Amino acid sequence: MKTAITSFLFLSMVFFYGCSSAESYSKAGYDFKQVDKVAVIDVLGVVSNESAKNQIADYFVMELLKKGYSPVERSQVQSLLKEQKFQASGITSDQEVAQAGRVLNVPAVIVVNIPKFNEEISLTAKMIDVQDASILWMGSGSGTTGKMLSTIAGAAVGAAAGVAVTGDDDSVIGGIAGGVLGGVAGRALSPQEAEKAREIVKKICVSLPSRM
Repeated sequence: MKTAITSFLFLSMVFFYGCSSAESYSKAGYDFKQVDKVAVIDVLGVVSNESAKNQIADYFVMELLKKGYSPVERSQVQSLLKEQKFQASGITSDQEVAQAGRVLNVPAVIVVNIPKFNEEISLTAKMIDVQDASILWMGSGSGTTGKMLSTIAGAAVGAAAGVAVTGDDDSVIGGIAGGVLGGVAGRALSPQEAEKAREIVKKICVSLPSRM
């Protein structure tokens, strides 16, 4: 039984703890030095928690600062859009993103999309010219948080205790799997997720052209 638990945990660690990867591309021939202020318009996708959205937006703001840009603070972005009765949450196209940028009086804006944000995190970001809605830069990245390891470990302990009397290895594995599957739903932003999201953002922005 102990061998079964050990093997299951080892395989789970290999499967769930992965490295992040990213890639990005810039518009050929574009002079990014003409872009001074940049606004992160919104963080779209499966993340609905405003604190999580703000945290991810701030990761992009930090990278923009490193590259010599002057990002607009997110609360100011939201305040100005609300004042102009422009709902950022209703953005569905690059043209609407550009329109929001014109409302904010910035030459370029960034919109972030998150199709996956659980054990696996996937991010896509686009910098868009507010004049013609063309994409100036685009990056994407993904990675796994490893958070499920703690769920696996806890489930393993519980399953082992529950079947210790029978000594049934199949029941042990089943108990662990059940505990894992039952423990991954409805999670808020965790330290592991925040750390991985920041890592992915940094990798996405490595090739973001610098203004300096």
